[in-house]
This record gives sequence, structure tokens and C-alpha cells, in this order.
Amino acid sequence: MRPYNGVRSYRMFVRMKLAQPLRAAALLTAVALLPATTAGFAQVEGRASPEFAALFATYQRIKASYVEPVEDEVLIRGAIDGMLAALDPHSAYLDGAALERLEAMIDGNYQGLGISVQMEDGAVKVVSPFKGSPADAAGIKAGDYITHLDGKLIYGLELDEAVRQMRGPAGTAITLSIFRPGRDEPFEVSVTRGLIELEPVTHELADGGIGVISVNEFSRDVGVDVSTALTELRGEAGGRLNGLVLDLRRNPGGSLDEAVALSDLFLDHGQIVSQRGRTRRDSIFYEAESIYPGDVAAGVPMIVLIDVGSASASEIVAGALQDQRRALVMGERSFGKGSVQTLLPLTRDAALKLTTARYYTPSGRSVQEGGIEPDIRVPQLSDPDAARRQQYALRESDLRRHLVNEVDLEDEALEADRAPDPRFSATAEELAAQGIEDFQLDYALKTLRRTGSAIVAARR
Repeated sequence: MRPYNGVRSYRMFVRMKLAQPLRAAALLTAVALLPATTAGFAQVEGRASPEFAALFATYQRIKASYVEPVEDEVLIRGAIDGMLAALDPHSAYLDGAALERLEAMIDGNYQGLGISVQMEDGAVKVVSPFKGSPADAAGIKAGDYITHLDGKLIYGLELDEAVRQMRGPAGTAITLSIFRPGRDEPFEVSVTRGLIELEPVTHELADGGIGVISVNEFSRDVGVDVSTALTELRGEAGGRLNGLVLDLRRNPGGSLDEAVALSDLFLDHGQIVSQRGRTRRDSIFYEAESIYPGDVAAGVPMIVLIDVGSASASEIVAGALQDQRRALVMGERSFGKGSVQTLLPLTRDAALKLTTARYYTPSGRSVQEGGIEPDIRVPQLSDPDAARRQQYALRESDLRRHLVNEVDLEDEALEADRAPDPRFSATAEELAAQGIEDFQLDYALKTLRRTGSAIVAARR
């Protein structure tokens, strides 16, 4: 079963779950033991640990003594969720409804607000609004906390239930109460739900013959889409590009295969990424030239933009192009998710999304916790709230029970990118007066226009 950096596509899962791989069958057996009778459990107890006996004893006590009758389904689901929550923030049990939401997210076609959220200490925290989504247009920012929906408190609600309430028919409105770190008072935002048809790849030609390709998510065919975008940009530029910006900001990740394909577009030698798990089958090395021959943009100076919303597959691409000296990485330190999740079928309508490996950049770096550090740190000065929100930015290292980086990173190293840089002192108001809406992109474009050929030489 080939792991993905995000999760397997749901359609692939549907085809695979009928095969019932041995690993999945073993997991299914372990789960099925939980509601067994006392006599049946006694047969297992000799092969199980004392902790397993404690689990079953707790189950029996609850069934016999809780103030109200409790269904087995509630207790077993709670036990499963508890086991997975004890591992890391990304492992989870997915039943039919959750798998349907997964399919919708992978296809990028659903009705709602268009935001990626994470539960943090009972609160719904925005990881990133998708570019061009209703939430993005309404000004929702990464790091915002959503406290109420239409005036109803959602603190302590299950994440799935909060997401369900935020979704709804396109054209209907919902009022979100937002607490934004750095602001003194919460505020309300009305968002009109829309049909979320995410474009994984968008592109435009900037002045000076510089192409800008934004990769918004790593869904199916991202490598092909970027290759097509390059061809179209060359046509618009009269046959030759003078520079290229690959924008991976606010990209939460997705398919490992697509991250490898995108990296391979721009690399003609060496390793792209490696993943290493407990078993030999979980340890895989991905090399350049395995999908696309040569560098499709050979000789074109290149900058990769990242920020705190760049996670997982985005970090694989940024790390590969940085380590192989193919591109200059610019922006802010990335999220720091250096683990691989695999979807393991349990039954026809349930599966485990389980962390099975860590991934490493070509130089052997694990981005877990620390993320990708840009070659040139460029703050987003055009966002008036960016500096204050950066102090409270959510990263992998902030999540409970996150995997620890084996290098044992010091907290000071993780906080280093929050120190002010005297080179970047313009205010959002001053930039707006100059017509600059996106300072990071503007800085990257100016850098390419000014020193494009020097970047190519320096990265060789």
C-alpha cells in the first residue's frame, strides 16, 4: 500500500478496500475484540497486555454503573478515537461521513466556506482559507479562532460537527464570530457560502516576462497542470521566460506523488524526498527523472514562496528545490509537517488514517516541527495584521502530541524567524499607497528582475 503525504484519494480507497490487505485485516481483528464477551475476552487476555485488560474492565464498569445506559457503539468509537488521539494530531478514524468529506476535499468540489480548520484545545482554529474561497474574500486569516456560528457557541464541539454546520447550500449566509490574536476585541464576519471548486493550479505572466504559478493544493494531476501552465506562460511571453515564481503559500499539502511529480519537473538529477517508517515497505526513496525527463524550465531563475500555511507536500517541494540548489526559497518558515499518512481500510465504510512514516529532504533534513527555513525571510508587510498574527501562528510544533524532530530542535531556533528585520519596515498603508497588495510576491518579482541571472549562477 503506497503511502501518501496527505491521504489516498477516496476512489482509490474504494477500489482497494475490497482487497482487504493483511495489515487492514489485522487492525480489524484488534478492533473487533473490544466488544467481546467476558469469556471471549479471557481467551485474548493471555496474549494481551495488562493495559488491554484495564481497557475491558473500564468498558464493563461503564456498562454496569454509568448513570444512563450507554450503547456499545459510543464506547467503542470513543476508545478508538482515544487511541488515535494519543498518537499524533494527524491519525484518525474515518467512517462513512468522514470519508465522504475526504472525497469532497480531494475533488475540490463542495458547498461551503472554503477553509482548512484544526481543533485546538476545544476551539476551532483556521489553518488556512483556500485562495479565492468565500472565506478568503471575507478576510478570514490563518490563525483566526472561530468561536460562534450565527451567534451559537461552538467551543467544545466535535470538529466534524463544527465543519458540518459551516457547510451548507451555496448562496446562503452564515455569521462567524472571530477572535484574532493581536486584536483586543472579537468581531463578526458574514460569509456567503459558495460552490468551492478549487483550482489546484493558477498562473499569470508578470511584467518583465516572469511567470507566476500558484499551486493551491496537491490534488490529482498537479504536476501535469503546472507543466501545462509553463507551456502557456512561455506562449504569452513570446517563447522565453525570464524568471519563475512558484507560489506555495497557504498550500496545506495533499498527495505525496504529486509533490514528487512537481519537484521532478524542475530537477534533472538527485533525490527528491525520502520517507522512512518502521518497516522496509514504508521506507521509500524518490529520485529525479522518475516521472519527467530533464528540467522543464532549465536556465530560468526560480523563486519558491512559502509561509506558515505551507505544509506537508508543499514542504517536500520547497525542501527538494532548496537542497538541490534549483530555486531560492523566500517568505516565512513553513508549517513543519514532516509525516506521511496512509489510509488503511478496516471495513467497507471505515478506515484508519494512520501516520506510517517521516519524510526527509535530499540533504537528510526532517522538516518535522522546524519546517522549511527560507533562504531569504520576507514578511507579508501588506497585511496589517500579519506581524501580530505571526506571534500566534499555528504550526506543527504547537499541536498536541506532534511527532518530535529527531534532531531535538531548540525552541530558540524555532522562534528565530519572529525577530524583526530592519530591511522590511514599510507599513501596509504605505504599500497600499504604492499599489502593492502582496508584498512577498512583489519582492520576489523585483528580486528576479534585478538579479535573475545571478540566482541561476548561485544555485548551481
